[in-house]
Amino acid sequence: MPEALAENGAPVLEVTGLKKHFPVKKGLLRSTVGHVFAVDGVSFSIGEGETLGLVGESGCGKSTVARLVLRLVEPTAGSIRLGGTDITHLDKAALRPYRREMQIVFQDPFASLDPRMSAGDIVGEPLMVHGIARGKARSEQVAALFQQVGLRPAQMRAFPHEFSGGQRQRICIARALALNPRLIVGDEPVSALDVSIQAQVINLMVDLQQAKRLSYLFIAHDLAVVEHISHRVAVMYLGRIVEYADKASLFSRPLHPYTEALLAAVPIPDPKVKRQKRVLQGDVPSPVNPPPGCAFHTRCPHVMPRCKTEVPQLKAAAPGNLVACHLHDGG
Repeated sequence: MPEALAENGAPVLEVTGLKKHFPVKKGLLRSTVGHVFAVDGVSFSIGEGETLGLVGESGCGKSTVARLVLRLVEPTAGSIRLGGTDITHLDKAALRPYRREMQIVFQDPFASLDPRMSAGDIVGEPLMVHGIARGKARSEQVAALFQQVGLRPAQMRAFPHEFSGGQRQRICIARALALNPRLIVGDEPVSALDVSIQAQVINLMVDLQQAKRLSYLFIAHDLAVVEHISHRVAVMYLGRIVEYADKASLFSRPLHPYTEALLAAVPIPDPKVKRQKRVLQGDVPSPVNPPPGCAFHTRCPHVMPRCKTEVPQLKAAAPGNLVACHLHDGG
């Protein structure tokens, strides 16, 4: 399990009020007729050697947050600070040095690897692009990276189709480590793998974190995986964070009704343990036309009149726990 986070210095990553609204265009003139509110005011921070788990249903905006943090997508509003430096509006040239500080591991290891390149060339490409190493020096560094992620240097000459799914994801992790980043974003990095392989990859990521003091933004929908690797957890619903807590608090004492429903859906491999089921009614509202007030009020079993008109703010409701719910703000 991950060790406790040491309190030292400024956060590696600090996100404040992050928004991304994609325009919806129609007609011959492609005029804007609305917006998809994919991310609508997200704030969080990640310290050195810490893992923040970002969870929620498909379509809630988790992957968009990942791409915004890495500046692969331009934000509509908000700020992104990496190691205390605001990188929100840096142009490509100014952003280039910071690219080395943050890397990503994608969900599908086969789709994110070039089938025409050998595994060694894939892992060594960042070293060449950033002018860090070439020739023999690059080969030696790539061999060392292969060993760090549990692969044999002799496999450097093999191509992606010659590896299993878990091995391909190890190649992706080695590529992410090549530039010695401070932050790695994992966009559901184990969801495409078999359960037995998931455990191996998660344990590898934990070991690398402890050895290199890496910071992770770990995106997933599997709460069992998040519980194993994370120090803190942020729960997203329809573009907003509805609960933000340390791992122990969230899994033992969830406060938001949506978090309670997510945890109730996790299967327990013990027939003697009975858990009350909380089946959510209805579907997730459209991010093009989100409901007024609390976005969760259309499915919440505890809905109150004010939930339909007033947006709840993320506030401290218990030690180590922030929640955006009128049930916990004196309402």
